[in-house]
Amino acid sequence: EVQLVESGGGLVQAGGSLTLSCAYSGFTFDDYAIGWFRQAPGKELEGVSCISSSDGMTHYADSVKGRFTITISSDSAKNTVYLQMNSLKPEDTAVYYCAAVDLRVGYGLEPEEYAYWGQGTQVTVSS
Repeated sequence: EVQLVESGGGLVQAGGSLTLSCAYSGFTFDDYAIGWFRQAPGKELEGVSCISSSDGMTHYADSVKGRFTITISSDSAKNTVYLQMNSLKPEDTAVYYCAAVDLRVGYGLEPEEYAYWGQGTQVTVSS
């Protein structure tokens, strides 16, 4: 059974930093994409960043470029993807979700590409 569990959310002041973690397990495919998405109250689900397990290729939404960094743990036993978030702004406030998909099936920042989802973690940035 595929499982993704997010952690690391919380309350932070504007300009601060947080690191989100996505621990995953149960994949039956060798190469996969992990994406981070967020949903603010009253807004649609938005793709934030994604990474490919095969070559480490990454993509970022324009709104987070230069501030957020996605990485895969170098320890293959950990099966964790991180989202380092710096220079946080109040508009970054949202529930953040990680999601996974077999690379043969999908990749990118569109939620529809992803088959497996975590439960989300709240990030609140105060002004």
